[in-house]
Amino acid sequence: MTTASQESARWARRFVPAAERAPVRLLCLPHAGGSASYFHPLARLLDTRVDVLAVQYPGRQDRRLEPCIDDIRVLADAAFEALRPVLDRPVALFGHSMGATLGFELARRIEAADEANPVRLFASGRRAPATQGGDLVHRFDDDRLLGELASLSGTDVRVLGDEEMMRSVLPAIRADYKAAESYRLTEQVRLRCPITALAGDADPKASLDDVRAWQRHTTAEFDLRVYPGGHFFLAEHGQAIVQLITEQLTVCTA
Repeated sequence: MTTASQESARWARRFVPAAERAPVRLLCLPHAGGSASYFHPLARLLDTRVDVLAVQYPGRQDRRLEPCIDDIRVLADAAFEALRPVLDRPVALFGHSMGATLGFELARRIEAADEANPVRLFASGRRAPATQGGDLVHRFDDDRLLGELASLSGTDVRVLGDEEMMRSVLPAIRADYKAAESYRLTEQVRLRCPITALAGDADPKASLDDVRAWQRHTTAEFDLRVYPGGHFFLAEHGQAIVQLITEQLTVCTA
């Protein structure tokens, strides 16, 4: 029988053990095709100021034998139940691309359950929930899907050059794209927590207007930060983003 703490450990990765005692916890949610390790550099830069827990989705790395989940709401349900044990202190969410939509749905579940309400949602490189829809990348054949990944510059070129490795992870990538692209929000939903939206000024996947539309999804403060770069602008602006996270979470938990 799996205990709640074991299930939580299956879903969350802590790269800086000394940060466990930090006053605020940041749940980081990867992009489509991404894994928890994507947030390793962010965790190291934040060191012990924030307890970073990077979420590992089923179907990749050490969870590669588990079935992938190709529905955002189903993934949010599973993640929420698994992560309840780590909601024992102020918690914020940081999601990039698909992870931002998942962060929104996870925040909805936390608020509805009256758990430790999220102190902030950081939505990075993603159109607002009400503007989703239209993309069909998950229906591309394998070669075209790999081409899409290469064009966004978010996958290590060494991995892209290893055909066997790429073929092995394509099911997880395709499932993630399906989850992100099939997501629809038909009702007007606003979180109680503040939202900070982050955007790359040359991101082909999320225009500034679509990112700015996150403002419609909170009854609290909204902040938009724009950085030079494309879809994976985070890689180029780590220090600036760490400073932003630190400043805003310090205010939220003061």
